[in-house]
Amino acid sequence: MSSADSISTPQSASGRVERLGERMYAGRRKAATAVAAVLAIALGYHVIFGHNGLIAYEQKRQAAVKLQKELNDLQKENDQLKSHVDRLQSDPSAIEHQAREELHYTKPGEVIYTLPTEPEGTKTPVPQPAQ
Repeated sequence: MSSADSISTPQSASGRVERLGERMYAGRRKAATAVAAVLAIALGYHVIFGHNGLIAYEQKRQAAVKLQKELNDLQKENDQLKSHVDRLQSDPSAIEHQAREELHYTKPGEVIYTLPTEPEGTKTPVPQPAQ
């Protein structure tokens, strides 16, 4: 090693500082990029799977559609029952029909045959002919 190599010139010291500054800037830029990427992934995960994310939104939307259908069905049934009540309050033939149906009322000379009802789960076995 010569004495000229060991002596540092002001120009070479400033060059080293410059290169060190450039390396630090590049390192900070890489770290900032990594942090931004992690934040973007976390935000995307939250948007899709979070408490009010897309999946929860879709489930709530499907539940709302189901409830709306149920509401429409109940409204239809309610309208039918109101119509039936109105007929029972004003139409004597509707009252007679209801009484005959539910209370098994008959007119003179009529005979009603009532079949026994079976529970839905039990069926009587059909006898097989002997061979």
